Amino acid sequence: MGEMAKPELESTDIRNKLEDLSGVEIKPGDNPYNALINTCHGNAAEIQSLYATHRIARNLQQKEKFLSHEFKELIIDPFLLRLENPKLEPGFKDPRNCLVFWARPPDHIIRLVVHLQQALKQAAPNLWLMPTHRMHMTTLEIAHSRSPAEIESMVALMRPKLASLTNIPFTKRARLVKPFISYDLSALAVSFLPAAGEAVLSPPPVAPHSKHINHPGLLGNDTAESDTYTYHHLRRDVFDEAKSTGVEIGSRYVVPSAHITLGRYLTQTDHETPKQRQKWVQAIDDLNKWLEGEVWDVQDGEYVGEWIVGQERGLDARNGALWYGGGRTIMVGEGF
Repeated sequence: MGEMAKPELESTDIRNKLEDLSGVEIKPGDNPYNALINTCHGNAAEIQSLYATHRIARNLQQKEKFLSHEFKELIIDPFLLRLENPKLEPGFKDPRNCLVFWARPPDHIIRLVVHLQQALKQAAPNLWLMPTHRMHMTTLEIAHSRSPAEIESMVALMRPKLASLTNIPFTKRARLVKPFISYDLSALAVSFLPAAGEAVLSPPPVAPHSKHINHPGLLGNDTAESDTYTYHHLRRDVFDEAKSTGVEIGSRYVVPSAHITLGRYLTQTDHETPKQRQKWVQAIDDLNKWLEGEVWDVQDGEYVGEWIVGQERGLDARNGALWYGGGRTIMVGEGF
């Protein structure tokens, strides 16, 4: 008898779909980011409100799942489990190759994220944490779960425009504010909202800085004016520029979310009992209250909760098995 075929591993996305809870409908064939911008009449405050609606609704939905009497188990990522515990399947390699454009967090955001990770690790000691050097926010996913050869052909198609794509944030400054822990049955992230006129908290760009670029809060610029170009507009522009190369864009989801993954669950140990799950949900609620009271809109605070996308480095065009921050960089845009 021949060997039995190993069962195909299932991505956590299959069991844990990230649905859009903002209420915006996307028409097939259109730039998907235009739908939300048009619904909000391009207004930054309305765009911020829809991003907030999505993350609040999702947290409430997930909280109910954690506290439900019908709770069965966390959704453990089988790929990450094998990468972190090689004894499970010696020689295992993640076969899912991707092509993405990432925004990398600046140093002051890394400091905040590490503080959040440490607090979460106290509440759930067995939590897997995303290493700081791998942290990222996906601005646009071109392709996922493909072969290296398929990705290589896409990179070749896009290569002539990679410099312009990765440098979009250098001249178009989009600001993110109000960090907040978002979570579900498989992972946690810190999510942000597009800015809408809040005071600037980030460090200034490295001198000298061009007077011709409208940087939020610089040279007396009104943030209400600079914030008319939101992170959602940036995603729209990256999508359009990418599509102009002729590449087929196969994003898994297009939701109003700007987030950095903080960690994932690799065991049920910390969440087996209703008491443990109640403690976990309370720890996240407490962290979110701390963020709102001690970080949001706080001038000269211990932590800065604002991120101007492109600070320190531009977008990172990346490919490979990069689900957990791996892979390789093809090109990085200029930072400010």
